[in-house]
Amino acid sequence: MKVSCHAERSLPCRPEVAFAMATDADRFPGFFTGFGPIPAIRGVRLHAPLAAGSRRSVHNADGTVLEETITAHDPPVNHAYTLSGFSAPFSWLVASGEANWTVTGHEFGARVSWDYEFTVTHRWRWPLAALLVKLFMTPAMHRCLKNMERALGP
Repeated sequence: MKVSCHAERSLPCRPEVAFAMATDADRFPGFFTGFGPIPAIRGVRLHAPLAAGSRRSVHNADGTVLEETITAHDPPVNHAYTLSGFSAPFSWLVASGEANWTVTGHEFGARVSWDYEFTVTHRWRWPLAALLVKLFMTPAMHRCLKNMERALGP
C-alpha cells in the first residue's frame, strides 16, 4: 500500500533557477526545515554527479542518515529519486519513499510540483502512516517550497 502527498508553488524565477534550487546539495538543506517529527535536513552528500542511478546521503537534524537513489534527472524539467534507510519509529510504518519534482515555466516564472509516494510496511499500518504523512510531511514540503520562494527575495 502507498501513501501520497503533494506540494506545489509558483516561484518568481526561470525554471532553470527553480530546478537548481531543488537539486543543489549545498543550498537545499537550508530550504527543508522539517515539520513536527519530520526532521530538518542538515546536509546532503553526493556520491557522484547528479544523474539517473547516482546516490546521495541526506543527513538530518535528528542524526539519521537517509539514502537517495536518483531515478530521473532531466534539467530543468524533472528530478526524481527513491528515499530509503528510515529509522524507527518511522521505519515501522514506511519502507521507502519515491519523490518526483516537476518544474514548468509560466508567464510569472516557474511552477514547482513535488510529489511523494511512500510504501507502507504493512496494510494495517496504513491509517497511521497516512495520518503522519498528511499531518507532517505535506506541511514540511509546503514549508520547503515557501523557503525557496523567500530565498529568491522580494
